Amino acid sequence: MEKKLGLLIKEISENRIKNTLKQSNALFIIKYSGISSPGLSTLRHNLKGANATLFVVKNSVARRALKESGLAALIPSVEGPCGLVFAKDEPVGVSKVLFDFSKGNEQLKLDGGCLQDKILEKKDIEILAKLPSKQTLRAQVVMALNSPISGLVITLNQVLAKFVYCLDQIRQKKTS
Repeated sequence: MEKKLGLLIKEISENRIKNTLKQSNALFIIKYSGISSPGLSTLRHNLKGANATLFVVKNSVARRALKESGLAALIPSVEGPCGLVFAKDEPVGVSKVLFDFSKGNEQLKLDGGCLQDKILEKKDIEILAKLPSKQTLRAQVVMALNSPISGLVITLNQVLAKFVYCLDQIRQKKTS
């Protein structure tokens, strides 16, 4: 017996959510009630730049996929018009995109999510959005590691310069 088209679409959507969850570092649940279609298109475009995708699906399908993926704690967040944002690479960049977009569009609400296995609340997403990017953090670590080495090189250079200056002074006294 063939499955009805609606059931087939729900099954495909559920499998897509589960597979995307496996490939993602983070998941954010957003409420988008009241945002226009062009606004959602802008959000999707901004998320694409951060290597993330927005997936809108029926709540029953999202709840079932979250439950089967071991994220049952997020099920209460799936109420009303909501979307799932999957971050493939850097969750900090995605949270910044969502946070910045929500500043300009008060209708967008950050409701929760998960970062690897940790459940995130709205305040956690805001804290994550305020962190520097991974590239900035790497640069800060390199600068911190480089600073003592630079200081040592400068100190050794000054000692050597003083030694050469002292030798020059001795030479000038002997020649005069």
